[in-house]
Amino acid sequence: MARYIPAEIERKWQDEWEADATFRACHDPARPKYYVLEMFPYPSGRIHMGHVRNYTMGDVVARFKSSCGFSVLHPMGWDAFGMPAENAAMERGGHPKDWTYGNIADMRAQMKPLGLSIDWSREFATCDPEYYGQQQAMFIDFLEAGLVYRKNAVVNWDPVDMTVLANEQVIEGKGWRSGAPVERRELTQWFFKISDFAEELLDALDGLENWPEKVKLMQRNWIGKSRGLQMAFGLADGPEGFDRIEVYTTRPDTLMGASFLGISPDHPLAKALEDGNPEVAAFCAECRRMGTSEEELETAEKKGFDTGLRVRHPFDPEWELPVYIANFILMDYGTGAIFGCPAHDQRDLDFARKYGLDVIDTFVALENGQPVGAEAFVPPKTEKVRWTKPFAWDEVASGEEAIDAAIRHCEAQGIGEGVTKFRLRDWGLSRQRYWGCPIPVVHCDACGVVPEKKENLPIELPYDEGGKPIDFSIPGNPLDRHPTWRDCACPSCGKPAKRETDTMDTFVDSSWYYARFTAPHAATPTDRAEAEYWMNVDQYIGGIEHAILHLLYSRFFARAMQITGHLPSKAIEPFDALFTQGMVTHEIYESKGLRKSRAKDGSEVEIAFDQYYLPEDVVIAEFGGERSAVLRSEMVADGLDPSNPQHVKDYLDVLDRSQIKITPSAKMSKSKKNVVDPVSIIESFGADTARWFVLSDSPPERDVEWTSAGAEAAHRHLGRVWRIANGIAEEMGQGGGVAAYESEGEGAASTGGDDLTLRRALHKTIHDVTMGIESFGFNTSVAKLYAFTNVLAKSTASLPARREAAMVMAQLMAPMTPHLAEEIWDMLGGAGLIARAPWPKADPALLVEDTVTLPIQINGKRRSELRVPKDMSAEEVEKLVLADDAVAKALDGGAPKKLIVVPGRIVNVVV
Repeated sequence: MARYIPAEIERKWQDEWEADATFRACHDPARPKYYVLEMFPYPSGRIHMGHVRNYTMGDVVARFKSSCGFSVLHPMGWDAFGMPAENAAMERGGHPKDWTYGNIADMRAQMKPLGLSIDWSREFATCDPEYYGQQQAMFIDFLEAGLVYRKNAVVNWDPVDMTVLANEQVIEGKGWRSGAPVERRELTQWFFKISDFAEELLDALDGLENWPEKVKLMQRNWIGKSRGLQMAFGLADGPEGFDRIEVYTTRPDTLMGASFLGISPDHPLAKALEDGNPEVAAFCAECRRMGTSEEELETAEKKGFDTGLRVRHPFDPEWELPVYIANFILMDYGTGAIFGCPAHDQRDLDFARKYGLDVIDTFVALENGQPVGAEAFVPPKTEKVRWTKPFAWDEVASGEEAIDAAIRHCEAQGIGEGVTKFRLRDWGLSRQRYWGCPIPVVHCDACGVVPEKKENLPIELPYDEGGKPIDFSIPGNPLDRHPTWRDCACPSCGKPAKRETDTMDTFVDSSWYYARFTAPHAATPTDRAEAEYWMNVDQYIGGIEHAILHLLYSRFFARAMQITGHLPSKAIEPFDALFTQGMVTHEIYESKGLRKSRAKDGSEVEIAFDQYYLPEDVVIAEFGGERSAVLRSEMVADGLDPSNPQHVKDYLDVLDRSQIKITPSAKMSKSKKNVVDPVSIIESFGADTARWFVLSDSPPERDVEWTSAGAEAAHRHLGRVWRIANGIAEEMGQGGGVAAYESEGEGAASTGGDDLTLRRALHKTIHDVTMGIESFGFNTSVAKLYAFTNVLAKSTASLPARREAAMVMAQLMAPMTPHLAEEIWDMLGGAGLIARAPWPKADPALLVEDTVTLPIQINGKRRSELRVPKDMSAEEVEKLVLADDAVAKALDGGAPKKLIVVPGRIVNVVV
């Protein structure tokens, strides 16, 4: 090769790896194992630079661990069920299965050119019947173990898509896809008993030492352990069967500030009041049209309905509080009822002001032990407070002490009981959708709910309906209207029955895939011997957006699988180490425009809109310190060459530079068109350039900005590395090639002079690159390799020393740029594949510096420096200092007034 041509070498080495089965995971008891896993992707049809960064990080770890002697498992699969496939079928026609598997094929074809060290023989998609059939078998096991159950629950209901939505799919009170106002509806749903594990899931976070603290904090907050008071307010003149309202509060210290009691629209009392009161029914119906996410409840206008009922305050029977149905109270948290203390809660204050309720301050701030003026929102968790009646003590308390004191007082008075609760609710897994894992139960009039027999699994989704394509344009779940699939025989009595038509939440699919990868073709959900060897995942890599639900559900599933015999006890926490990578960002190029439209009355109107442009559509130029973007197509249309800087300048001179706005980098988004196609980058620069760039620009936990200039710089550097290695190979070839070079005994570097200097730099680089990879500081490893490239390029060491250095440098680069590394290894005569070569080890003796650089200060200013042996005497150092050009010039033939040598530190010369 006359020059570095990635397209030629990358395909070549990928073929070699495939023929050699280099990355086939092997259960080898003689070697330690290492399991590295990146969160698997949804098959949307295109990979993006975020994928490239995520999988390159995992690949660096996998290749490094393999070189260190580990048997490595590095698999790939597809999180393939979910609404987007059904949406595509609705919008474009066709079938979700065809759309999904077509996208998988496209994305696999886009990923393979990256040269990832993936064991593709273990690949699966969660929509494969072989996968979800084993998921169905586990569901039956969970059902028998009491880990899953069915109950009525209030859910987010999309009346257009006719399906349950997760809180995250409700945006500003509307369905994320349909845009329809979401309703709260009570449906019979399947649930996993994750709340039974709340305490255990919380406590176990302390043992996850290799997880980011921010992720553990997010999980702690989501689980939400709290200590509070369970108590009751007596209800006067309530409907039959209602003489009290149970309340759970984490702030019993504010009971003296109560001014109202609020209940959820789904509270049993509210439902009882609905029956005879159309106004109550209308208000509750309005509340149920809201979503149930905390964010929406927090930001929505606080509304209430005065039921006319009154409750008695537990401290004083004569003190009555009004009972409101309130739109911000959920039935599935606490008891579905709260007492409002407006002076010490912003939400309650908003409500009280709206309805003219009392605001009673219960705390008095202390200053030097004396009470000062009381104000609303004196925070009791940070300020010392003095209690008022009826808390009959002079104790001064704050924070948790105050809450504990209030609980003790209430318990002593028989008012309530101190209890611990968790925010974590059971996991509702039912979804009224087609494209998901069917829930393997049958509804029989005679037997009730009956699990399907395992020998009948998988219960596959029907592809068509009586030979006709399923019509996905009709709202609702197609399984409900598919009689040949829905109608079946009861597995217990054989009588006519109906299948469950709800499918599982797609979070179920991704909650155990890591275990299936250990034996993806097993006839049971896992193979215990394989799981015993490969589990746990040693390094898990993925985005912070999955820090709560996916990771929490996976942790629950590991416990459930251990209880039902599918995982060993050591896998109760499935991910030993977790790394959350930053995003890949890019500038946004946009312009304002107007388009014509029709108003409702038929008149023509102009509507302002934002026009976005892909990075390849614009030319970026900088003149006079100002960055500007111009459209490539418009320059071409005007007969100008976008690659000619003068043409760009001429174009900018006559163009309004504000026409296209450059917005600072943001997360890559298809809607903003600030996306970079990895395939085009690979075609232009090669996969190694893309890999090198996403690893080099910033720490992996931070965002990285993709720039064309950065990609070009990375490509130039790799080309330089290739030229250095190629030059060494040419020098070797002049002596008859590698075989002749080694047979003549010329293959050993000398142990002194320039050879030793180069070897010291090489072994320092081995040490630093290794430390960088092991600590996930990939950017620091890349920086060290940049520096060593400069050392090697300038080295005057012997050919054997430079050959050794180039080959070791290739080994150090192999996890990041595997194709270029293989090519250099091959051209310099390396044995076999570099992917199978052992990782180089730094020689401790060569890491010890035996020389030191002494700065030379003349009259207090640094003018020169001197590199000398560490053990050189002060007298010898003085001789060398006096011979230094800068010192000799300053002395001008005279003698120094003072010459002070601080051994190993500095030399001071006073002239």
